[in-house]
Amino acid sequence: MSLTLRTISREDHLAYIRSLPSASHMQVPAWGDVKAEWRSESLGWFDASGRLVGAGLVLYRQLPKLKRYLAYLPEGPVINWHAPNLEEWLRPMLAHLKQQGAFSVKMGPPVVIRRWNAAAIKAGIQNPEVKRLREVEPTVLEPKAFEVADQLRRMGWQQGEDGGAGFGDVQPRYVFQIPLRDRTLEEVQKGFNQLWRRNIKKADKAGVQVVRGGFEDLPAWQRLYEVTAERDKFRPRPLMYFERMWRVLNEEEPDRMRLYFAVHENEPVAAATMLIVGGHVWYSYGASANHKREVRPSNAMQWQMLQDAHQLGAHVYDLRGIGDSLEDTDHLFGLIQFKVGTGGEAAEYLGEWDFPLNKLLHKALDMYMSRR
Repeated sequence: MSLTLRTISREDHLAYIRSLPSASHMQVPAWGDVKAEWRSESLGWFDASGRLVGAGLVLYRQLPKLKRYLAYLPEGPVINWHAPNLEEWLRPMLAHLKQQGAFSVKMGPPVVIRRWNAAAIKAGIQNPEVKRLREVEPTVLEPKAFEVADQLRRMGWQQGEDGGAGFGDVQPRYVFQIPLRDRTLEEVQKGFNQLWRRNIKKADKAGVQVVRGGFEDLPAWQRLYEVTAERDKFRPRPLMYFERMWRVLNEEEPDRMRLYFAVHENEPVAAATMLIVGGHVWYSYGASANHKREVRPSNAMQWQMLQDAHQLGAHVYDLRGIGDSLEDTDHLFGLIQFKVGTGGEAAEYLGEWDFPLNKLLHKALDMYMSRR
């Protein structure tokens, strides 16, 4: 296949994304507006007949005092990753990015390499010999993903132990997903463990109501989110980030971003944002109060979001990142424990890959990031 690559309009980029069953929310044109501190560009791949056959959102971050950039394609580009000669897709991209002043390229192939169902993960948690998800026999192994990794290495792409670093925007390698394709809601709920089903009933009995919010409710979201950040010891994003996210994503595609609240006795006690691209629905950010946790608002909210995703015709409900540690002493263990109760599956992606276009600047960035 003879492929050419060039900058495309946002309209052409969006039309291509709309033609697919799904793509990452980080590969829609408006995501470039969400990441206002980066410059963005839409790239298009064309076949010999001039047909658009692939697209990618590139985010450029400038090095201080130099007109050189890190070029980042989060969870992208959206191309045929299983093409027999991947180099024909990636070589023109690297040449273009180099022309744009990129000293290094980072990308996250949306390619799953392993999957573990809930039963396999639970067995791993119960086995004292097993410390990490990687040590559990996968339920599904994707041989084609190994071929992709081999091709990338042969081309000179590099991968760190955790997919590499890069300005703090590295995406999770391990995620937790609930398959919805060809499943009824009853079948989905049957997959929940006993604790999840009990907690949903407990929330219902306590009178927890799950409601949709709008742009005007983002300050209420922010209050809960900042409580969560203080409790879980992470730095919260500012309110203006979520306002911008809401505005640009929903202007591009109405209902792309949603806001949910779990309310008890007229008080919002949990909240979450949802993102929708085609048949893929993500639980994006979550927050909860320090009190009223006994009425299980988060379980009620997730169940409502799952039902809404199913009604939208989604083929997967994505609970996003998990850690790979299965030890209860790990600070992220509670996350995998909470998510595995839904009866879904863990998926490991290929992780993020770097291509140094200028080895000296790339190494300098690596050293800078390791000291941060």
